[in-house]
Amino acid sequence: MTVRSTTSAPDLSSKDPHWWRQAVIYQVYPRSFADADGDGLGDLRGITQRLTHLAALGVDALWLSPFYPSELADGGYDVDDHRDVDPRLGTLDDFDAMAGEAHRLGLKVIVDVVPNHTSHRHAWFREALAADPGSTARDRYVFRDGRGEHGELPPTDWQSVFGGSAWKRVPDGQWYLHLFTPEQPDLNWENEQVRADFRATLKFWCDRGVDGFRVDVAHALVKDLTEPLRDLGAPELSREAALSDFAPGTHPFYDRDEVHEVYRDWRKILDAYSPPRTAVAEAWVPGARRALYARPDELGQAFNFEYLQGGWDAAELREIITGSLADARAAGASATWVLSNHDVIRHASRLALPPGTDTDAWLLSGGRAPVVDERAGLRRARAATLLMLALPGSAYVYQGEELGLPEVADLPTEVLQDPIWEQTGHVRKGRDGCRVPLPWTTDGPSYGFGAGAAWLPQPPGFAAYSVQAQDGVAGSTLELYRTALRLRRKLLDGESLTWADDVPPGVLQFDRSQGWRCVTNLSGATVDRPAGEVLLSSAPLVDGRLGPDTTVWLGR
Repeated sequence: MTVRSTTSAPDLSSKDPHWWRQAVIYQVYPRSFADADGDGLGDLRGITQRLTHLAALGVDALWLSPFYPSELADGGYDVDDHRDVDPRLGTLDDFDAMAGEAHRLGLKVIVDVVPNHTSHRHAWFREALAADPGSTARDRYVFRDGRGEHGELPPTDWQSVFGGSAWKRVPDGQWYLHLFTPEQPDLNWENEQVRADFRATLKFWCDRGVDGFRVDVAHALVKDLTEPLRDLGAPELSREAALSDFAPGTHPFYDRDEVHEVYRDWRKILDAYSPPRTAVAEAWVPGARRALYARPDELGQAFNFEYLQGGWDAAELREIITGSLADARAAGASATWVLSNHDVIRHASRLALPPGTDTDAWLLSGGRAPVVDERAGLRRARAATLLMLALPGSAYVYQGEELGLPEVADLPTEVLQDPIWEQTGHVRKGRDGCRVPLPWTTDGPSYGFGAGAAWLPQPPGFAAYSVQAQDGVAGSTLELYRTALRLRRKLLDGESLTWADDVPPGVLQFDRSQGWRCVTNLSGATVDRPAGEVLLSSAPLVDGRLGPDTTVWLGR
């Protein structure tokens, strides 16, 4: 079959204000992508030098995780200055050069914005610590007196996402709120100075040519700060999972209805540019609530974490996909799909773990209890990728997944950087295993990442996964991604699908409107496939039939 182009296919040029609705966005974790100056830490010039890889891959945009000044108490999400570049990563001129080269290559640029908190090194927080209780400087954050006879107890029982109390005491006796690390004090979004400063931040980056924003923990900005502050009743109820214990929009600090006023205000700024700037919410909330963040008068899109967290099960995935498409449609948005990111175990390993595996325990075992079959994991990951890329909406790809990289579960504890390790008392190993720097070549001290060793050690097996090892090699994971993205751009039409019900157990099959279909065999048996020309398959077919853990795209 010859793949047909169509006048209704999405225009992903810079002139199309809706380019994001069915785009493929590539997440760059700057410190682990490419190191241009040889100090072991990835940087902006390194990204610029490797942009041709993204252009050749066929993605539409790159999303940069934080590159702002930071002491790295939380991997860069502890931001000293939201309108500057960490000097270890470069300068604003380097950012401009990177964005200019990306645009020359036809790539959009999306940056992280971190509005829930600053670093404790931020000028505002240093001013707050030097000021008196009740001062204007402290009102930009959430300071409160403690409980107990001498104020020695935290103001509430709220817990940090990373473990332990969400409150830290300062020398004068007051406490400040930090939903993440103590080095990340939460901002007070009831304060107009805070709101005005983030308006200025959005304009600053839009004026530098940024095409959109990924909004970190978008659901946590607004808190119920009316006195007395509410306890949750039990420490474990402070996690996002406890949202179900509250009426929608009423949790003390997650997903409050008032947060949408912030994003409606932001949308006015984003729409003032031509074309309008895009935004996507990281909102760990149920689908119906998540859709609110994706409304056209707010951010426009929201990450779909149900899909990422779904098991390798046909019935479960079909339910998630159907619900996600319905939620996005109700919001006037397009759906989003993601399999890996900087916060989760890479899906080439995660999808191979037995259902119900305690992933924290697995990481603590160094990936040996149970041992993951890397070949089987990669086969499943490739099938999952073709399934994701066939779905209507935007796909977010995490750096290195196009190489099939597995999780580096056996990092020695002495090299760990993630604050989760220390804050949980060495109970959770953290996220460093998915942040290990990329391999570009088959040799060298860091496999082409830089001139010297990388900030996190790469395993010897990374050589076989490198870009050099896979470039131009038929059947490699890199070439599978390149082919899939090239085909996807030609095949896309509309934002819906039609499920086929007459399929073998464990099989997902759906048709897209331009006359092609996707079939994924999630079962353990080889099955017949429908008639049609094979456009692409995640694994070789077995006498024309579909083997286990295989996805095929068919023309009709």
